[in-house]
Amino acid sequence: QVRLVESGGGLVQSGGSLRLSCVASVRSFSAYTQAWFRQAPGKEREFVAAVHWSERETYSSDSVKGRFTISRDNAKNTVYLQMNSVQLEDTAVYYCAMGSPIHSIKLSADYDYWGQGTQVTVSS
Repeated sequence: QVRLVESGGGLVQSGGSLRLSCVASVRSFSAYTQAWFRQAPGKEREFVAAVHWSERETYSSDSVKGRFTISRDNAKNTVYLQMNSVQLEDTAVYYCAMGSPIHSIKLSADYDYWGQGTQVTVSS
């Protein structure tokens, strides 16, 4: 059974930094594209960032570009999201996702496996 477990969420002041981690219990971790999505209260889940299975390409939403960095460590079956210069609007539950997107790397429906989510709250 595939399982994704996020950690690293919490309360952070505006302008601060936080690093999220997601460990996957799967044999073929390196074969999957890894991504982070987030969902704020009353809003739909939105794409944050993704790293292709080949590690050659990363993608970020315009709202976090230049502030958040996604990376992966295949030896540890772990994907990270380094969040710098966080803003109040970054407050949300953050989910890691894993899959082999065929339509769009930014489309949540294209991911097969999801973590339970970790809360990130940015204070002023």
